[in-house]
Amino acid sequence: MISKTTIDQVYETARLEEVIGDFVQLKKSGSNFKGLSPFTDERSPSFMVSPVKQIWKDFSSGKGGNVVAFLMEHEHFTYPEAIKYLAKKYNIEVEETEQSSEQKEQANERESMYLVSEYAQKYFSEILWDTELGKAIGLSYFKERGFTDETIKKFSLGYCLDNWGSFTNAAIEKGYQLKYLEATGLTIVKEDASNAANTKMFDRFKARVMFPIQSLSGRVLGFGGRILTNDKKAAKYLNSPESDIYHKSKVLYGIYHAKQAIAKEDNCYLVEGYTDVIQFHQRGIENVVASSGTALTPEQIRLVNRLTKNITVLFDGDAAGLRASLRGIDLILEQGMNVKVCSFPEGEDPDSFAKNNSLEDVQLFLKENSKDFIQFKASLLMKQAANDPIKRAETVRDIVNSIAKIPDRIQKEIYIQECAQIMNISEAVLFNTLAQIGKKDEADANKKLKEERKDQAFNVVKNETTITKVDVQYELERKIIEILLLYGNSSQRFEDLLLKENDKGELVLEPEFLDAKVYEKIFLDLQEDEIELSNENFKSIYKKLIQELNENENFTINSFIAPLEQDMVSEISSILMEEEKYILHDWGRKDIYPKAKDKGIAQLASETILTLRCFLVKRRINTLQSETTDIEKDNREILEEIMNYIQLNKLLNQKLNRVLS
Repeated sequence: MISKTTIDQVYETARLEEVIGDFVQLKKSGSNFKGLSPFTDERSPSFMVSPVKQIWKDFSSGKGGNVVAFLMEHEHFTYPEAIKYLAKKYNIEVEETEQSSEQKEQANERESMYLVSEYAQKYFSEILWDTELGKAIGLSYFKERGFTDETIKKFSLGYCLDNWGSFTNAAIEKGYQLKYLEATGLTIVKEDASNAANTKMFDRFKARVMFPIQSLSGRVLGFGGRILTNDKKAAKYLNSPESDIYHKSKVLYGIYHAKQAIAKEDNCYLVEGYTDVIQFHQRGIENVVASSGTALTPEQIRLVNRLTKNITVLFDGDAAGLRASLRGIDLILEQGMNVKVCSFPEGEDPDSFAKNNSLEDVQLFLKENSKDFIQFKASLLMKQAANDPIKRAETVRDIVNSIAKIPDRIQKEIYIQECAQIMNISEAVLFNTLAQIGKKDEADANKKLKEERKDQAFNVVKNETTITKVDVQYELERKIIEILLLYGNSSQRFEDLLLKENDKGELVLEPEFLDAKVYEKIFLDLQEDEIELSNENFKSIYKKLIQELNENENFTINSFIAPLEQDMVSEISSILMEEEKYILHDWGRKDIYPKAKDKGIAQLASETILTLRCFLVKRRINTLQSETTDIEKDNREILEEIMNYIQLNKLLNQKLNRVLS
């Protein structure tokens, strides 16, 4: 268990915008930050971060919370894992008591797979550095590639012994279960159906140098292993199989080490292999990731899109693979990103070029040879078309097809103009071609929609228009919690209108002023009317809030939500960030400037309580009226009570300056 002192220090030190900035590209928006949702596929920002409140809200998925909640949602950390991650980031020493065997058993299956993977990474690194075979085979290979000790340790590279069960046996001896070793793909299990005792276990990565594949937060998801022998039957590179924690289509090699540099440089270099990434890092260029030998996927592109809008794709000098790689460029364009392309001289790849040239020379080469994708694609395809008019026409159509993928209309037009100049063809022809492609895409979409509707033709669907009724009491109780969270400790002058009898014996309202803190006024008003919040979540938050505000003069939202359950933290973040979503619409650009709530805190608090009173009084009147339907019953007492409540309701509405019909 992690000590409370450590947890408190983590919450006090961690800055939400810094932590989330490692995963999402954030842009200033007033006093907040906004960015693309890391939980959904979107092109317009709906993700808000409040540095003042130290909470975040994702309006596209509905998720929200504090810094720990983000790590738990995004990285699937347990609470202790999130605290440890933050402690490591901010160099905080973790005070921890020994976990009991029962607590260890409570770790879920995903967490067990992470633990197995992390153990494997440490094991393979120890074999590389601490055994004679590891040094002679694995370490010498990395040294031959030109990697320094510092680089090898930075990327946690390792070696798996040329033995069928060394790793598996060591892991089982350490207490790791075989089912998780198999689930992560580290161990291959072959069962004998006739005799369970003959079950055989093999190390998947036997005799391979190991490249751990990490998530954005640095968790080990899987491995890539390279064989060092010339065995033609064995694959040169072998990756971990798909598992609950490793989905190769959603992971980019090196993203953990590159994320901050990508955000800082506002550009990401995309290469093909592990060693390309490592060699670039060693040379001093850190904003680089690899697709790990797989075809580029939309999920991988969106991973980069959270950090930057700019990708530079680096190709080997080998022309054979260029055409296939162009398909990846179209995927990047579809995501609304800016693409440049850089090809290395023939016979060179990013690994060899970075190894054989200085940092200045590599940077200069990338700067001078990174071309706009239109220029690159046109020059590449035109070489293949030569003087053949048919192939030339196909080339033009191919380029326009790529332009059609771009979601932004202005960008499309600029690229069409550029393409017209490069290909020496009129803009009108290209725009017509673009329109034809658009019509075809629209026709295909309509055809697909018709087919879907045809499949549902025999399903009788009753369309019912449902009107969602506003739950007034829920909204008012929610507003009370919001006021307490934002302004609970604020001292205000409240104007109360007290019910008094004048000289004529009539009930009138007379003003009386009270200086008090907002939480005191709300608490006293609710106590006076014996009002208890009806929503269980709000009731629980209200009690904790009043207690915390009463006991702690230095109340902060961050310290208040730190010890709460995550579902309660999420509820609070939703309450506090509800109005922040309107910032996303940027009303200021439309010359609309809403009045800030903190300009009338006392009035806001008083009116909210009064409105709740009115609502409860009207509900009581309706209840009493329903009891007078029996004409044979003597209803005089009930009718008298109704009249009293009607009079009270009238006075309450006078306080609110409302006219009753």
